[in-house]
Formats: sequence, C-alpha cells, structure tokens
Amino acid sequence: MTTTLDPTHPVAPPRPRRPRHRLLIPLGLAVLLIVATLVFHAVDQPDPTDQGFLSPVTTADDGGSRLAEALREQGVTVRRETDTSQALLATRPGPATLFVPAPELVHPATVAALADLPTGSRLVLVDPPRRMLEQLDLPLRPTDGRWATRATSPDADGHPCRLAEAARAGTAAADRQRYAARSAAPVDRCYSGGLVRVPGRTEVVVIGASDPFRNDRIDEWGNRTLATGLLGGPRPLIWLDLPGPAPTPSGSGWSPSPTAGDGVPPRRGDFDDDHADRPPARQNPLWDAFPAWFWALLVQLSLAGLLVVLWRARRLGPPVPEPLPVTVHSAETVLGRARLYRRAGARGPAAETLRAAALDRLLPRLNLPPDTPPAEVAARVAAYAGADPERVAELLHGAEPTTDQELLDLARDLDTLTRTVAHPTEGDPR
Repeated sequence: MTTTLDPTHPVAPPRPRRPRHRLLIPLGLAVLLIVATLVFHAVDQPDPTDQGFLSPVTTADDGGSRLAEALREQGVTVRRETDTSQALLATRPGPATLFVPAPELVHPATVAALADLPTGSRLVLVDPPRRMLEQLDLPLRPTDGRWATRATSPDADGHPCRLAEAARAGTAAADRQRYAARSAAPVDRCYSGGLVRVPGRTEVVVIGASDPFRNDRIDEWGNRTLATGLLGGPRPLIWLDLPGPAPTPSGSGWSPSPTAGDGVPPRRGDFDDDHADRPPARQNPLWDAFPAWFWALLVQLSLAGLLVVLWRARRLGPPVPEPLPVTVHSAETVLGRARLYRRAGARGPAAETLRAAALDRLLPRLNLPPDTPPAEVAARVAAYAGADPERVAELLHGAEPTTDQELLDLARDLDTLTRTVAHPTEGDPR
C-alpha cells in the first residue's frame, strides 16, 4: 500500500528531544541532599580526640561542665585528673568511680591497669574501642552502630533492664554504638545494647553514646538523670580528662606532644614515625573565626548555586536557525534609529554615520583602500565628480553640524555626491 502525502497539509515537525542535562537536575539534587546530610552529621557528631571533649571544665557544646556542676550539687566529689597514673592513684583506697569519656586516648600500656581498681569501684567507659574491651578482658564486643543516637526506653529490645540508674532515667539518648556479650556471661543490657553493665569486683559500665554527658544534650529526655546516676552515688568521682593531640610549644612552631595525658613514653609503633620530621602545619585563623555550622551552610549554598547555574545556563550545541518573530523593514529600522538620534540631539554621531556610509560606497568605486588619507580621498572624489576639492573635503571630513537644517543639507549633499560617483552621467569620458 502506497501512502501519498498531501502538499496542502504540512507534516508536523518532530518533537524536540529533551536535553540530557535536564536529567542531571534530579541527580544533582540527590547528590546535594547526600552531601548536606554528611556535612550535618560530621558537624553534629563531636570528635573524642578534640580538646575539651566531655571535659568537666569546658563549657562548649561537647564539654561536660554542666554534668560536673549537677554532680557537685548532689554532693558528689568530682576530681579531675589529666594523667591516667594519677587517676588510678586517686581511686585508692577506694571504692571510687572512674569516668573515662575518651577511652581511645588512653595509652595502651595503661589500659590493663583500669581493671585493677579497688573492690566496689565502678569504671564508666564511653564508646570504648574493641582493643580496649579485649585488653580489659571484658566479655563484650561491639555490634552494629547507628547513624545517629536514638532516644529509647531502657528495655526497648524486649529484655528487661536490671540497672537501677537506667530504670530511673527512663527514655534517654543512649542507643548509638551497641554491644553484645561474647559468651553467656551475666551482663545487664539496656537501651537495645547501647548501655551494658558487667558485674564483678570492679563494676564496668559501657555506654556507646556521649549524648547524656554533653552540655548540649544533657537536658534532653532523661539524659541528666542517667548521667548523674551512672557517675553519682556515695563514691567519689575521678574524671579522667585526657588531653588530645594538642599542640605544645616547641621552638618557633607547634608540634604534637607524644606523651600528653598518660606520662608514659611512646613505644615504637604507637605513633607514626613518618610524620616526625615534617614541619608543623599552620592553622588558618579564618577557619576558627566562624563556627562549624557556618562553613557547612556555606558549602550547601555553593552547591545549590552551582546546580542553579547548570540549570539556567545557556544550552550548548550547534547553531540552529530560528524564524524571526516579526519582520522589520529596513526603512523602519532607519527611521527608528534616526528618531533616537534626534531625541538625544546627537547631530555629531549622526553626521559621522552618514559620512562613514558615503565613504563605504565611494572608496570601492574609486579602488581606494580604507586607510587612504582624507586629503587624497577628497581629491580623487572631486576629480571623478568634477566638483570643488575643498567642498568635497568639507562634506566628507568637515565639522559637525550645529542645527538640524545643516544635518539635513549634509545628508542631501552626501547622497548627491555618492550618486554622481556611483552613476556618472551618460557621455562622460570618465
């Protein structure tokens, strides 16, 4: 079967294909959301190695000054120690409560001594690493961890919580890093495994979240009751506030102190020897001048601006001819431009435009290059047209007209001159 196209019915043009870059907009928004989530999570979660993390004398958001004040109001003796050996001596003759908010800063040579506390003492560890659990010979192992801390009840996983401090606190933000028993050891699990108590001569309490102890989260849910319950009671509290890898003065620069906190000399392999001879890095004062949330917001705004630029940018591709929406006659264009000149009183620019147009017609006719001197152009045009050279020079390169009538006369004279050169009279020997 043959199909005949009717010429009176034009074929509809094909639908334009959707630009590929528009498909990238949803993908870019998804990437922006992921990046923003990562940035906010990095800002929200404090680093235990930072200076002042859960320190009883630090009033920052990740400090523990509010918890220390609440314990003192309850009559608990709070003793701050920045050296593990001194903290162990402070627990004598005991019993006492030893609080270690940053276990990963404890030197490996002194970890085992933490389990040798006086009878009836309590050791509270905040998110200890696996190596510390093994060195303390605790029947615990880290299991799954959450992206962010969750506030839940003590017996959320269906197992009753036998820790009295957790039962009094109720719902608290303690479910982040979870722990499970490695064997059938009698351990008490609370908050879905985020808080575990190992009974023994020295009671060990392991909690996988720092939120109940921090200044910015202590008043949420039952965090204050849980924190003061774990660290309070009749026993004195020894708060091990180990300084992180903070810079210490050394000559003209700054370098990390390898013995900060424990007073134990470093062993080979405890620190990276490859960085020993590196020059100290200078901190940018601009970075410390603004809070972390400001830089996170700035990164998000920059990414959002980049996506807007990609979305609104000019489409790249080969030139495509497009029909003009309106056909404008040349006479209308000239008339509109003339009205603009008249409204602005620009007789000089109008005269220059007329003279330039006349020269564009005269020079090719006389086979003259565009850079011909004005005097030579006037002489050649006058000789060809049989006119006065001074008059021609005045027309082509004269002064600006001062009135509309002078501008009109100039236009008429230039038109007559170009017509004479372009179309000489019949019988002229030239």
